[in-house]
Amino acid sequence: MEYDLILRWLHVLGACTLLGTGAGIAFFMVMAHRSADPRIIAHTAGVVVLADLLFTTTAVVVQPVSGALLAHALGWSLWEGWILLSLGLYLLTGLFWLPVVWIQIRLRDLARAAATTGAGLPATYHRLFRIWFACGFPAFAAVLAIVWLMLARPDIGF
Repeated sequence: MEYDLILRWLHVLGACTLLGTGAGIAFFMVMAHRSADPRIIAHTAGVVVLADLLFTTTAVVVQPVSGALLAHALGWSLWEGWILLSLGLYLLTGLFWLPVVWIQIRLRDLARAAATTGAGLPATYHRLFRIWFACGFPAFAAVLAIVWLMLARPDIGF
């Protein structure tokens, strides 16, 4: 198997993981939130935190490494417009993803506390959920744009 084919496979697999995990996490967190049941939310948020740790974090590390190695193997300059735009969008995604990870941990902990005490979800939970929800749109849109840039490789001059 050729080196660049392995790198392409790893890079595409990483992109699929970021898209799939992002969409899956969003879906399950929203469904758990809609239940308004602290036990369901606590359990789901716990699984989401674990999934982010195992899958998203791994893909976040693999993507720039496999992308840089792939660009080098194929003779592409990292200064090409579509690559620079992709990297900028990747950084933008990270700016939204890092707080989201912290928020998911807080949502999990707040739901666990509410489930343990039998109390309702506190106002802090609802405020953090709204922030978490809002952060998902630009981050997911940026990942979609990056995948498009990877496939189309448009001629973008800076």
